[in-house]
Amino acid sequence: MDRVLTNSEQSKNKFKKFFPAIFVIGLLGGAYYLMKTTFTKKAKTNELHVVKVEKGNIRKTLTATGTIVAASERIINAPVSTEIEDVLISAGANVKKGDLILKLDQEYTALEYESLNDELSLRKNNIEKLKLQFDKDLRDLDYRDQIKALELSELKTQVSDQERLLKIGGATAEELEAAKLKLSISKIEKKLLENDLQFKRQVNSTDKNNLQLEFDIQSKRLKQLGRKLKETSVTSPQNGVITWINEDIGKTVQEGEPLVKIANLDRFEILALTSDRNSKALQVGLPVEVRVGKERLKGEITRILPEVENNTVKFYISLEKNNHPSLRPNLRAEVYIITSNKENVLRAKRGNALKGAPDQFIYKIVDNEAVKTRISKGLISSDYFEITSGLQVGDKIIISETEEFDHMDRFVID
Repeated sequence: MDRVLTNSEQSKNKFKKFFPAIFVIGLLGGAYYLMKTTFTKKAKTNELHVVKVEKGNIRKTLTATGTIVAASERIINAPVSTEIEDVLISAGANVKKGDLILKLDQEYTALEYESLNDELSLRKNNIEKLKLQFDKDLRDLDYRDQIKALELSELKTQVSDQERLLKIGGATAEELEAAKLKLSISKIEKKLLENDLQFKRQVNSTDKNNLQLEFDIQSKRLKQLGRKLKETSVTSPQNGVITWINEDIGKTVQEGEPLVKIANLDRFEILALTSDRNSKALQVGLPVEVRVGKERLKGEITRILPEVENNTVKFYISLEKNNHPSLRPNLRAEVYIITSNKENVLRAKRGNALKGAPDQFIYKIVDNEAVKTRISKGLISSDYFEITSGLQVGDKIIISETEEFDHMDRFVID
């Protein structure tokens, strides 16, 4: 006959049923605890990179690569279309201002100069001749105007005489009218001459100015061609180093084509490039730190090139010490663009233990143990990272890689 179990008996039965599972879970937990305490791994001090948390300034930076280039480089172009006749100095050589570098064939330019000079002399003679003709035409018109003035005076006298004769019956009314008509025609002819004379004076003045202007323009062309003729002997415009030269003797070069590049090695700048993902943050005037070997030089962005090539953006950096002894042409440099800055914050040096997330665990040294500690980070520079919570000034932390201890809350340091 079945019997109804009491609540106490039912609880005992359930305990007996789940006891094995509870026992296994407790055993695993105990084993895990023992593993993390009794069987804790040990690390040697010389195997770890330990730094102290401190107060200081920190800057957020973007990285870029740079190449040292001369701050000023002069390019000498071909003054005329001609051939390279001789190369006297090769690339890499030091030159002083006025040194002869190469020679260009000047025969064609010399012939063109002589031809233009002859043409200018002929034009000058023609201008003098035309000026004399203009002056003669003006004098002729002026003489005709004076003659017409005398004729007009005579006709006025004739009209007066006809009027007196008409009163005494010595002339007819028709004769008087005829005299008055001649006078009126003469007055109009006088006005035409005066108008023509005034026009000629203005036109002659303008024509003379135009002729002189044409002569001046051609004189400038002759002067410019003379300068180009001298430039067929290519000389250095400054002290420096030849970084490139066209050494192809006999080659025809077109006017404006580069012949020589001369760099002034007294001053340098940085040509840098960075990922186009940083392009929005780039601004002219941003401060920059440039590392050349062990040297750290300050500078700022002066120019940003608009085009994007191979997913990179190029920009130029001017240096405060642009003549520093460590600067050499084409030497590579590390560039750090400072986009923001914080002063007197909690910071520590960067290391391999630093992760990308804002919050992470890091090991803090307590006595002879490394204790896993949760921290929050702020700005991160090339050297330091900001600590916003989890640590205090003077705390010592491990910044080297601790992957083999990551499963442990703490470990001993010998």
